[in-house]
Amino acid sequence: MLSFRGIFVHSLKLQDISFTVQHLFPGHPRPISSVVSLWLMLGLGLLASCRPTGTEQSPQERVNELAAEDPGGIPVEVFFSNPEQTDFKLSPDGRYLSWLAPWQDRMNLFVRSLDSVMEPLRLTAESQTDVGRYFWANNDRLVYLHDPGGKEQYRLFTVDLHSREVRDLTPFEGVSVEIIDVLPAFPEEMIISMNRNNPRLFEPYRLHLETGELRQLAENRNVREPFTWWVADHEGKLRVAFSVTDGIRTNVLYRATEDEPFRKVLTTDWTEYMEPAFFDFDNASVYASSNLGRDKAAIVRYDLENNRELEVIYEHPEVDVYDVGYSRNRRKLTWAGYAHDKWQMVWLDSAAARFMQRVERELGPDVELKVSSIDDFERRFVLRTYSDRHLGSWYLFDYDTDKLTKLADVNNRINPEEMAEMRPIQFKARDGMLLHGYLTLPPGRLPKNLPVVVNPHGGPRTRNYWGFNSEVQLLANRGYAVLQVNYRGSTGYGRAFANAGFGQWGGGIQDDLTDGVDWLIEQGIADPDRIGIYGFSFGGYCALAGLSLTPDRYACGASYGGLTDLFAYVDSLPPIWEPYRAMIMTMVGDPSRDSLRMDATSPGRHLNQIHTPLLVAHGAKDSRVHVQHARNLVEGLHRQGNDVYYLEMPDEGHQFMREESRQEFYRALAGFLHRYMPVYEEELEVTTAGELR
Repeated sequence: MLSFRGIFVHSLKLQDISFTVQHLFPGHPRPISSVVSLWLMLGLGLLASCRPTGTEQSPQERVNELAAEDPGGIPVEVFFSNPEQTDFKLSPDGRYLSWLAPWQDRMNLFVRSLDSVMEPLRLTAESQTDVGRYFWANNDRLVYLHDPGGKEQYRLFTVDLHSREVRDLTPFEGVSVEIIDVLPAFPEEMIISMNRNNPRLFEPYRLHLETGELRQLAENRNVREPFTWWVADHEGKLRVAFSVTDGIRTNVLYRATEDEPFRKVLTTDWTEYMEPAFFDFDNASVYASSNLGRDKAAIVRYDLENNRELEVIYEHPEVDVYDVGYSRNRRKLTWAGYAHDKWQMVWLDSAAARFMQRVERELGPDVELKVSSIDDFERRFVLRTYSDRHLGSWYLFDYDTDKLTKLADVNNRINPEEMAEMRPIQFKARDGMLLHGYLTLPPGRLPKNLPVVVNPHGGPRTRNYWGFNSEVQLLANRGYAVLQVNYRGSTGYGRAFANAGFGQWGGGIQDDLTDGVDWLIEQGIADPDRIGIYGFSFGGYCALAGLSLTPDRYACGASYGGLTDLFAYVDSLPPIWEPYRAMIMTMVGDPSRDSLRMDATSPGRHLNQIHTPLLVAHGAKDSRVHVQHARNLVEGLHRQGNDVYYLEMPDEGHQFMREESRQEFYRALAGFLHRYMPVYEEELEVTTAGELR
């Protein structure tokens, strides 16, 4: 699977340990198509049908009542407030330290000197939405991505460290920006991509940060075989490109110099990939994550000139290895990484291994550790700790003084002793397929006859990871066990396992979730009468499918940003996803061939099968799953008299980014679960007895 930056992300970056929800199809913004516009015209009756008549409550009043029923415990705000300080980064020369912190309830950029007395200086003043991903471009300038309109149309901004002047470098309406390379060797420039000339297609540009000059590096005009991404070598030259043919075949293209045209060196089915991470230090071959000729991806060195694999750097027999790091200063590979039950790093360089061992001795064995930022001279390092029971802390290590200094806790209101342990589990599905996942039990409770929330992940081409998860910890604090299954179709367990999810939306994927519930019942952990299902995005679809396909299994359900109709979803693909239609239909279904299955597994087409209480939350600006999915569902259930609650956030998109929106939703979710799946007083007795069988 190549990294098509509008559809499927096979990241070569370490997953952030703090809670992030997965998207249905991570990537670019999603304009409203003509089909979705038709939905809007057909569904305008929803708001009228939900208005109070006589003594009938409004949707907001009903949601407020739910929030008031939250039984209490650790306040929702503790789990879903913005961190006080996070995402620390070093300037290239190591003299300055930057981070994100709240200002007017939005995350903004701050900086201070490490070599002189300097009060923290706020660099940005974003008051509507948070500053997004940011980088040091050079020693005097930072750049960051920002979505001013909340529509996932990201612009690139720059801020001067000394004058604090902020400039929008890509002030183009309806255009989104992605960063290809920050070009460490050219501190005044970077390479970005934009869909400026065609909303379907992104093209690469070289951007001068001081003047704002944009120089287009390549054209992308062939809709039947569009370019999807590029890779630069260490001299800042675009040498590798990816493209897709007829939405189903993927191509890797290569050129020895920028004076030459790109030529195809590799064409595969889209489920096979050789994804370059970076060039070797002679700019000849590339280091890549590849599953060519193997089921589990490995880190390899690949000769693109002659289209051959040169060596395997590291592979694992059970899971994909997809992450690799290097020292730019010493020109050496340093580590490879993969996710099994937990994130694992394999050291490829003795100096890097010694450094990590030295830090681990001081911090102790009870935390996981990753390097977040390094200066160009590799004398100062920013590190992040984490665990399943704490969001962790940020540290600064000075190599010259051999001193480790704590910078901040990500959330100092979290007490690890009050949090729940996330336990890796495995069980077999009904067809014998081995499934992995995680089970979190409420702290201090016997693992017996517990109310359970099934929490399917989004994607579906992603997976659950071990680490602190605010959703899971909130539910465990309210007395619920939480089951997270890496169902068939999840990534990380090899190509065959990922492909096993094709055509299984509402089928084998849903069966895997049901089989997980049955396993918990057989273990005696779950109370069969108190099992709920809740998910976000594709996980929200799974929650709705669970209620419609297995209506007697669940006591209640909740969908946040979930789609409801597979036909409507395929028919309303935005222009930016159109080149990948065949890939998407491989996963979801082709209406011309799979109409019976797609109809049977579209919850919005079988509302009469949904009998249990339902909470639905959606952002009005959602560009991935249009809000009409939610409106049509709620309107239909409301008309047939179902107990349905609806929370629509007018200024939010697919994921609720504002902390006040998150808090309102999770208060309603906690109250909803308590109303329909109450935790009994005797279950709250603290005990140390009992272990997971």
